[in-house]
Amino acid sequence: MRKSILTVAVSSAFAVPILANAQTAAPAAPTLDKVLEASGISLSGYVDTAYSHADRDVEAGFNPRVFDGQNNSFVLHQVGLQMAKQPKEGFGGLVNITAGRDAGIIRSSDSTDSTFDVTQAYGQYATGPFTLMVGKFTTLHGTEVIWSPSNNNFSRSLLFGAVPFTHTGVRAVFAAGDKVTLTGGINNGWDQLKDQNKGKTTELGITVTPIKPLSLSASYYGGQEGGGTTGATVTGQAARRDSFNFVGNWNVIEPLNLGLEYLQVTQKDGAGTAGSPSKAKYSGWAGYVSYLFMPKLKGSLRMETFDDKDGYHFPAALTAANAADVAAGGTGTLTGTKYKEFTLTMAYMPADSYEVRGEIRQDRADKQVFTGDNGSFSKNLTTFAVQVLYKF
Repeated sequence: MRKSILTVAVSSAFAVPILANAQTAAPAAPTLDKVLEASGISLSGYVDTAYSHADRDVEAGFNPRVFDGQNNSFVLHQVGLQMAKQPKEGFGGLVNITAGRDAGIIRSSDSTDSTFDVTQAYGQYATGPFTLMVGKFTTLHGTEVIWSPSNNNFSRSLLFGAVPFTHTGVRAVFAAGDKVTLTGGINNGWDQLKDQNKGKTTELGITVTPIKPLSLSASYYGGQEGGGTTGATVTGQAARRDSFNFVGNWNVIEPLNLGLEYLQVTQKDGAGTAGSPSKAKYSGWAGYVSYLFMPKLKGSLRMETFDDKDGYHFPAALTAANAADVAAGGTGTLTGTKYKEFTLTMAYMPADSYEVRGEIRQDRADKQVFTGDNGSFSKNLTTFAVQVLYKF
């Protein structure tokens, strides 16, 4: 009995300081995301890298794609990083940075950096249903966006490349109830940090959610923009450009989602010459279908038509078509080209932070605009791609 009592006493003597130390030990240091979360700041980002192969010479010849313009190459397309503090009341802001090959494509026209872009940077003030934003922000147009993980396909649509990427100016957003959001603003125009003319561009937008699974959005931009096919003016002054875009999205059932987009753009003096003003026009439709076969496997189909009626949006295609026409004994006076595009993408998500996509796409034109390796011309372009996304 005495031995038992002695053993308990000794054990207790050693246990007391251990318990005391455990109770007074300093707590583990909080992680960065916890510190930011406590401060009301969100931090997110991704790495987008891919391999793509084309059966035509898209590097030396005509390429209708925005980002995937490689014949046979691995590419670091984007490294995206976004930090934001956007309270429901009071002041806030957002900064979105893009690095990689795509940064040189989405950059504003007066920026010279080819691998780094400040894609968005704006301050905001929110009060009740009203939010005012001042700075640089992405466009209201389009189904697809620059932020790669938010798209279902690896390649971007023809319509994505036919609208502006960003605008610099002032934007106001008003939530008129739970089902209607109105947007209005004034900015420098299409992809301009500094306005290249004295005129400003007006933006208007409306988003309606009549029922929870259905979202309908319409947006308009109108103002003075460059009249030439590369942004330069034709008559020495900027001319009127108007663009209208409609986007519909319907989550039919939990695994099935349908989307529809329409775009129309008109540019005064777009296809004319000095002293002979005219109006150029292009338009297009896109349809989207995505289906989640299982939690880690999703299929996405995109179908698209694009009518570059006056050859304004794709002048290089018109040049190639006329060269092919002359080679075939024609006069080389063709105008305008029509396109169709079909894309099938399969996505595998082994973890929340990783996504692997395999894609096959074919573009078809009604004229011979694509250049083959042997210098021949073709109406078809087919590409294969594998994309790996890491999201954090």
